[in-house]
Amino acid sequence: MANETVKIGIVTVSDRAFRGEYEDKGGPAIRNWLQSALKNSWDAVAEIVPDEQPQIEECLKKLVDRVGCHLVLTTGGTGPAKRDVTPDATLAIADKVMDGFGERMRSISLKYVPTAILSRQVGAIRKQALIVNLPGQPKAIKETLDELFEAIPYCIELLEGPILETNEDIVKAFRPKSAKAKE
Repeated sequence: MANETVKIGIVTVSDRAFRGEYEDKGGPAIRNWLQSALKNSWDAVAEIVPDEQPQIEECLKKLVDRVGCHLVLTTGGTGPAKRDVTPDATLAIADKVMDGFGERMRSISLKYVPTAILSRQVGAIRKQALIVNLPGQPKAIKETLDELFEAIPYCIELLEGPILETNEDIVKAFRPKSAKAKE
């Protein structure tokens, strides 16, 4: 599966961006980071949805169930405000919760801002895909992915997905020695 083109969903959750009142900066920040970090051939499937749980759920299900994404990265809607429902939507459609992703994202962000404790970001599995709720700001997206992504390729392999190869100048994918022996 190393030569397979990887499908990656990028979902911006924002009422204003959905209505065209605000330029989506989170989705492009994710795409730019992936372009610099991934060696694989990959296709982005980008969506912008409003802060409405049913629409977020439907978008995530579509990207995993019908489009066949192995990785879906969301941005926006992870705070404590009433309209911040991205984690709720992610958990509602999840088969498994991956608590370590949320814990790790908050620990990364706490190096930069004390308000990282207000984040409700989660990681979850749906079928063959890993879904991760990233922060909303481009700077925070980069800071988070620079450290968090080292665990993502192996997680996708454990889900029987493609092998993601990374540019080690950006991030080095971690694989246990036992996994490396099987390559």
